[in-house]
Amino acid sequence: MNKLAVIITSPPSSNLSVTAIEYIEAALALQIEIVGIFFYQDGVLHANTFVEVPTDEYQAQAKWLALKNEFNLSLHLCVTAASKRGLQVDETNSVEPQSSNVADAFEISGLGELVELTNYADRVIQF
Repeated sequence: MNKLAVIITSPPSSNLSVTAIEYIEAALALQIEIVGIFFYQDGVLHANTFVEVPTDEYQAQAKWLALKNEFNLSLHLCVTAASKRGLQVDETNSVEPQSSNVADAFEISGLGELVELTNYADRVIQF
């Protein structure tokens, strides 16, 4: 198992968020390549910048950003699931600044990207 794709479908308020992040950290420590992380269904809520999490609670979005920066991971956000859950996704290449509530670390993707990730990976895990 050298290549792993991860699907996040649980919301940031779920304990599975912590489990997913710790699992990914453990996999990376074992030299397992993470081919991508795909946020789908309620998992897209991890990208919402309008949610304020109290400082004494687990900061999932900050952890995703740290993982992305440290290990150069791809954080894919399902465009349809995001739109259905109130995330304002700007799919245009407009030069005018858009008001978006999606964290910059996340790449807007479709289900085609999920198919690509799962085809490239040796294993797929969902949280």
